[in-house]
Amino acid sequence: MIVDEGVIVEIVRPGTGDPVPAGEVGEVVVTTFNRDYPMIRFGTGDLSAVLPGLSRAGAPTCASRAGSAAPTRPPRSRACSCIPSRWPKSAKRHAGLGRVRLVVARQGEQDAMTLRAESASADAGLKAKLAETLQAVTKLKGEVELVAPGSLPNDGKVIADERTYNQ
Repeated sequence: MIVDEGVIVEIVRPGTGDPVPAGEVGEVVVTTFNRDYPMIRFGTGDLSAVLPGLSRAGAPTCASRAGSAAPTRPPRSRACSCIPSRWPKSAKRHAGLGRVRLVVARQGEQDAMTLRAESASADAGLKAKLAETLQAVTKLKGEVELVAPGSLPNDGKVIADERTYNQ
């Protein structure tokens, strides 16, 4: 994709705005200083990735649209709306974490939240601190799973709604 010189396109981690490395999926963010319609760090909601190497025209290569960064209606767990931008920001409070994903699933007749966080350490103290952060952000208790770095999908999603209902 070749972009006009007056447009800045970034691929960032949803919720934090931090640039992602080449090849990692993130949200497309656009900045243009057009006098009639300026946009500064406008999050499109689309997911994509910058591919390593240059195109035939000598420009960085961008993968095609990979999906949406956040559901239009984030999953609700009891009375709490799970806002996608809260999770990466909350995880930044804890050093040594990679990707994080909040999974909302059904356990019997109730919703259950599990925060999955990539960490090289299986430290019980880190797990307890993450559980406290999860409760502080959502006002609800949830489980925390520390998983191996690189084990969460590189799809840019921050919340996964895995609930199924018996019909």
